Amino acid sequence: MTFRRYGQAAIEAQRLAQETKNPNQAWDDVTSKIFGRGTPSQKKGCPREAFLGLCEEGKVVGIPGGQKYTVSELNKKYALVAIEILRGEPKLADYSAVLWRRVLERLGKGGRSHNQQMNVVISLWKTGKLA
Repeated sequence: MTFRRYGQAAIEAQRLAQETKNPNQAWDDVTSKIFGRGTPSQKKGCPREAFLGLCEEGKVVGIPGGQKYTVSELNKKYALVAIEILRGEPKLADYSAVLWRRVLERLGKGGRSHNQQMNVVISLWKTGKLA
């Protein structure tokens, strides 16, 4: 199974954070390896904050929730709503654009661009890393 690069980052960060119990550092380490330290892709906030938001809520296997990992409540909300939708319609894991539209509809936030948050959620979903 192949994943887009931010999806792969989420999978690798989950593995590393499970060992280190530090999802912020795990994301930074993994994205530095994948994209290069300090690059715009490595610093991209939306997928990072979606991943950290899921960790914060205890939704990522092996990572304790309840700690403040993210500052972006909106990206966390996008990811959480995506999980709710996937639970009802798992086939949407193969259609990130449709899933994104459904998330926006549910939140009343139409017209926003997908910024890799769904790739994070879908990759964790498909690999069984969501609690």
